[in-house]
Amino acid sequence: MKLRHFLLCGALAMIGAGAMAQSGTPTGTPAAVAAKVQLRGEANDIVIPEMRIVRRNDVMVVQADMKNTTDSNRTVFYRFRWLDSSGSQVGDGESWKQITVLGHQIQTLKSVALHSSAVDFRLEMNVETQ
Repeated sequence: MKLRHFLLCGALAMIGAGAMAQSGTPTGTPAAVAAKVQLRGEANDIVIPEMRIVRRNDVMVVQADMKNTTDSNRTVFYRFRWLDSSGSQVGDGESWKQITVLGHQIQTLKSVALHSSAVDFRLEMNVETQ
């Protein structure tokens, strides 16, 4: 099961890499991470250099590092959308959260799946300049 999930994540990373590059994901976000991100609008100098995914007590836990590559502050609206093995959303979904990422700062976003049936996720985000 773990090998299948790993291979699935690898395949999604390869498929999604091209799509994310076209939607404004700046250089510095690896293709495997970009495959998990759904960007609404431009990235506005926000990159996600690293994402950690583990299962604890049969529930997915995600930590994503968000880095501002400029001197200017950025406001990021984000939420995690949890998916089951067929790609359907698990639960009602999370509400949007807001975070300010100061110039050249790294913020870590953390989230825990709502249910053990979640086997995948997408990090949806919208980045605004201040």
